[in-house]
Amino acid sequence: MKLVTNENKTSLKELKELSSQMFGNLVKAVVDVDKKIMVIQAELHADEEAILMQIGSLQKNLWGINLYPDLNGKDFIEFDSMINLRPSQGNTSRGVDDEKVQKETRKIVAELLEI
Repeated sequence: MKLVTNENKTSLKELKELSSQMFGNLVKAVVDVDKKIMVIQAELHADEEAILMQIGSLQKNLWGINLYPDLNGKDFIEFDSMINLRPSQGNTSRGVDDEKVQKETRKIVAELLEI
């Protein structure tokens, strides 16, 4: 797993390499929309979520996504993870129901990638 921050960004090239090592076409990631950081490259989003919580992230700020380095535009990020299922926060699906959170997540991912 890799912690991605503004000081430790990742590249599209690295995402492509990571995707071929695990799932073939995607890299799992969890984004902290408050701290504007993410963890990538684990078998489960829950493992990435646990790492972020160990360093002080709050679960309410963590959203699981899949990155598809070979795709462009909105297809690059898929909002689909079991950790997103949080009825207490008004999120009743494995996706991210709040468009504002989706937009913020996309912005953070773009900032953390060296493209």
